[in-house]
Amino acid sequence: MQNCDTNDFSAMHFSTDAFPERDRQEAFCEIVARSLLKLDVTPLHDQPLAATMSFRALPGLGLSTGRLSPIHCRHLVTQADDDDFVLVVSWTGGGCSVLQGDQETELHNGQATLTANGVRGEIWGASSTACDYLNLRLSRSLLEPRLSDFSAALARPIGADNPALRLLLGYCRILNDEKAGLTPELGSAVITHVLDLAALAIGATRDGTEIARRSVAAARLHAVKADICAHLADCKLSVAVLAARHRVTPRYIHRLFELDGTTFSEFVLTLRLRHADRMLRDAHFLDCTISTIAFDCGFSDLSYFNRTFKRFYNATPSDIRRTVRGTD
Repeated sequence: MQNCDTNDFSAMHFSTDAFPERDRQEAFCEIVARSLLKLDVTPLHDQPLAATMSFRALPGLGLSTGRLSPIHCRHLVTQADDDDFVLVVSWTGGGCSVLQGDQETELHNGQATLTANGVRGEIWGASSTACDYLNLRLSRSLLEPRLSDFSAALARPIGADNPALRLLLGYCRILNDEKAGLTPELGSAVITHVLDLAALAIGATRDGTEIARRSVAAARLHAVKADICAHLADCKLSVAVLAARHRVTPRYIHRLFELDGTTFSEFVLTLRLRHADRMLRDAHFLDCTISTIAFDCGFSDLSYFNRTFKRFYNATPSDIRRTVRGTD
């Protein structure tokens, strides 16, 4: 198990595969369930307990993702050391049942519900297959003022088609894939965005809904930028394509970049030029022609690539290549 720094959102990982089979259940219960999650865990369907999990944390916010074999979890109220909320999300695997006090609900794939530490609760898998899940621990003092009525929201299903929930889950996926840690400024922004999106999904106050619009825009832009990075080599990447994938209008995409002080075209061009520059300076790509590098970075016109590269770096791609080779 690897430790994480709660100041930078870096990941802590746990897998039962790291232990001998006979020790896996006890290792999970001791290291994860009782210590971190304050849960009493029992395997279901006579299946051995198997878990692969990642944990990330910032002050007031925790993100837990992974895959679990069917289990029954009981919240250890007497051992709870906080009264935070936990947003439980069933990603895949047949769903689960959630009990909070006297309220019980069933979650199907893509659905979520709000739970609270300090309230008697149980969760158990609804099928005999492993489940992919996401849990968000949210500070009560930060989230409750954003909610219209948290007590009415406990153990109430949030539909998979809820726009705020979809955006929140997409944002969390991006955060969970981040390799680098966060600066204090970015960490503070992440906390705000997640809390606002969670409040919208659960049921925000009128003031909270208005305030959360800024976080929605920031989360949308983060998701769009991640999408661009993932498809940078596609020369057909366009605002229209992105808008269709993110279920918004092309004008909305343009507006997001305007609010960020740039344009879609400038952002994509800068990313492609920087990626090309890194490849040109990397000795591993010395056998690649400049045209191959240009096309691999999403440029469809070599002349345009050469012109824009020289304007951006005040040097031609050939100049950079000669510098790397150590030739005049």
